[in-house]
Amino acid sequence: MSNLAPRIFALGDEALVCEVPPPATLEVQRRVWAVAALARAWAPVREVVPGMNNLTITFDPLAADSASLTRALETAWCDADIVPRAGRDIEIPVAYGGDNGPDLEAVALHAGLDAAEVAARHAAGVYTVFFLGFQPGFAYLGGLDAALHTPRRREPRLAVPAGSVGIGGEQTGIYPAKSPGGWQLIGRTALTLFDPTRNPPTLLLPGDRVHFTVAELCA
Repeated sequence: MSNLAPRIFALGDEALVCEVPPPATLEVQRRVWAVAALARAWAPVREVVPGMNNLTITFDPLAADSASLTRALETAWCDADIVPRAGRDIEIPVAYGGDNGPDLEAVALHAGLDAAEVAARHAAGVYTVFFLGFQPGFAYLGGLDAALHTPRRREPRLAVPAGSVGIGGEQTGIYPAKSPGGWQLIGRTALTLFDPTRNPPTLLLPGDRVHFTVAELCA
């Protein structure tokens, strides 16, 4: 997968997107991080935004043209030195099921498991923060047990409580703040994921490893 040639295309006159198709893997994400580190040192580049299986750069069109930067991205993707990040280990206690996880039973039904087994499998995983997006502090976590992959809800909720732990397809994550959302909610944590007065303001950073624990189970 890491040798797959990326698709690079313009996003307006001052940005380029470099992306590879799904699935999202840690190997690909490490390559995204490595290319991002290289691109930040390029003089014409203004901003570098790593995403899931993709990277966006904005640049000064008077200092460089998109063709030369496209070639630079292609070379960087092939030649980047992939070094695992020395991320932190973060433990997150979760109250699974009940009012905290109203979709736990739906996930269990989809997986052909009981609710307790879903909670146990979810808590048994070691997850890596692939990137932050959607809202400040929302970490997209890779490493979800394939048995727990569950489609998003057909009808998103208008208000998902802060701290809600959800599953959306192959990903799991935590809502830092109350917001609309369509992920399947299986639990909730009392930890604060985003605090603008904290340095850094986000609890989780790309490359961190997340360990969920079963603080409570209401099936």
